[in-house]
Amino acid sequence: MITAYFAELEQTLQSFPNILRSTLTKKQYNTKQGYISGSVQFDNGCRLEFMELKNTDRAGKIKYRYQYMDQQNSCLFRYDNAPHHDEIATFPHHKHKGEAIESSLEPTLFDVLLEISGHSSR
Repeated sequence: MITAYFAELEQTLQSFPNILRSTLTKKQYNTKQGYISGSVQFDNGCRLEFMELKNTDRAGKIKYRYQYMDQQNSCLFRYDNAPHHDEIATFPHHKHKGEAIESSLEPTLFDVLLEISGHSSR
């Protein structure tokens, strides 16, 4: 069910001590489909903006975006599955890092937060 999926994402956010605060917006379309977006503020002043469109009957997400930004709102990296880089082996999944576009499997919110935790300690 989508409410259980939303609860899992909320628990994931609570498990990272470097998060100062987060805000979430949830829309439940039916028992299996929903949309969640959030803004996460970290103790280093950086921010993650994310959204997921999910159907719990399907593996993976219908649509997603995770954008990590510094204190000046410059994008440090972004994962998404917008279908605009068909040259990438993992199309439509990819990662933007600076001007580069990289192959990427579909990450979870947990994966992205782990990456940010490693990034923050540098």
